[in-house]
Amino acid sequence: MSLRWLDFDYSEGSDDTGVFDAMASVEWKHAADVEAEIATVIAWAEATFAGRRAPVEEGGEWDCDVSVTDEPGATPRRCFSLSITGSAAFCEAFRERFELEA
Repeated sequence: MSLRWLDFDYSEGSDDTGVFDAMASVEWKHAADVEAEIATVIAWAEATFAGRRAPVEEGGEWDCDVSVTDEPGATPRRCFSLSITGSAAFCEAFRERFELEA
């Protein structure tokens, strides 16, 4: 599945964990589309790695953080930030599912 709104950057820790970070700053009329894409990503992780969501350092397979801020202006925007941390197995499956380059 290709993503339209989220463009992930990947970084790797020294402990075989990886982090996918994405940001999207959109006009309000597209905010629901971004929210739906974030929900799809999290739903996939919860279904594929069910019961294994917790910080990796606490024995979890994956975890995530979502933040949303509003940017005022002539054309107000909503800014989304999604960070997903996971084990090597999670990261490999994530890349494959969302067609991301290694």
